[in-house]
Amino acid sequence: MAPKRPKLAVWKFSSCDGCQLSLLDCEDELLAVADSVEIAYFLEASRAEIAGPYDISLVEGSITTPHEAERIRRVRAQSRLLITIGACATTGGIQALKNLRPLEELVGSVYAHPDYIKSLATSTPVLDHVRVDFELHGCPINKHQLLEVLNATLNGRKPNVPAYSQCVECKLAGTICVMVTEGKPCLGPVTQAGCGNVCPACDRGCFACFGPVEAPNTTALSVRLKTLGMDERSLQHYYRLFTNNAPAFREASKDHE
Repeated sequence: MAPKRPKLAVWKFSSCDGCQLSLLDCEDELLAVADSVEIAYFLEASRAEIAGPYDISLVEGSITTPHEAERIRRVRAQSRLLITIGACATTGGIQALKNLRPLEELVGSVYAHPDYIKSLATSTPVLDHVRVDFELHGCPINKHQLLEVLNATLNGRKPNVPAYSQCVECKLAGTICVMVTEGKPCLGPVTQAGCGNVCPACDRGCFACFGPVEAPNTTALSVRLKTLGMDERSLQHYYRLFTNNAPAFREASKDHE
């Protein structure tokens, strides 16, 4: 009798679905994943639903509504391992910009009938609500990193995901530094690698899609960015991009208010 395959569930909260699409984008590799696990819940790919508990839950999206706050607790309760994927699930995402203004002010300016809107005052990462076993960063995530995390999880080892900065990735790829050679602003020195060197290779500065590297020196970077002509307002906005609610970037942006 064949051994029972682990149950995999993929859940969506407040997000754009980009990280789930990264899983679907694995194509041939996804077939190998499907052979190794039983995909029990993944509405982006199938309407089929198999009841929990689940061995692995992948969670995309931030917690933005009271319903989501309740639902993530239910997901956690029926998941042996819970892995958050993407900037929304790990930092609160671009929608966490709403944390900077009173909710009533924002809702009233956007919706004709704000009394119909039920939202939390903040958009927050999953970790703020339940225990998380592993966080995979990115906007969207790197599909190769996702496969590595799944492979490691299924084989009982630690995932091999880089913890160094985007600058190291640029050096490894032979990409010329756009900040040094062209004077373009870049968040690469304080950003975790993982995107595959997309923006610097296209002659653009890094936008910190993968969030802050461990112990980022945002103070030193801000000094350098000022020499490139960025004023306080520009610096404040520069740290308020896809991963604006990550503590290091949130504090850095406050330094320039």
